[in-house]
Amino acid sequence: MPSPVAEIPAAEPDLAAAHYAAKLAFETDCSDVHAAFAGAKVDFVLLDVRTPALFAQSHVPGAINLPHGKITAHRMSEWAKDTLFVVYCAGPHCNGADKAAFRLAKLGLTAKLMIGGITGWADEGFAFESEAIAAE
Repeated sequence: MPSPVAEIPAAEPDLAAAHYAAKLAFETDCSDVHAAFAGAKVDFVLLDVRTPALFAQSHVPGAINLPHGKITAHRMSEWAKDTLFVVYCAGPHCNGADKAAFRLAKLGLTAKLMIGGITGWADEGFAFESEAIAAE
C-alpha cells in the first residue's frame, strides 16, 4: 500500500515541465524581484495594488502604488505596450494582485503576480520603504 504522497502517481517529467513552465509564466516570487532590484536588472514595472494609505505605511522598494481599481487604459498608456508588470498586494489572503493582473491582461498587457505579496516579502526578511511614491 503506497503512502498518501505516492497514492496518486507523480506526473511524467514532460507533463511536469509543461505544467511548471505554464505556472511560472503567471508568477514570480519575492526573491526573484529582490534579486532583480539588487542586480540593477529591472526589466519590469513593480505595482503595489493596495490602497495609498497601506502603501505609505510600508511597501517594496521600487514599487509604484496603483490600486487595482485605477488600472485603466488611459492610466496604463504611459507605459509601452510590451512592458512587463509585476503586481502584488497584501499576501496570499488577498486577491487584489489577481484583480490587477486580470485588468492588465484585459488591456492587452503582460503581468506576473509576485506570490506572497507584502507577507512573502517580510517572510524573506527583505527591507521595506515607507515614503509615498504613488502613481497619480
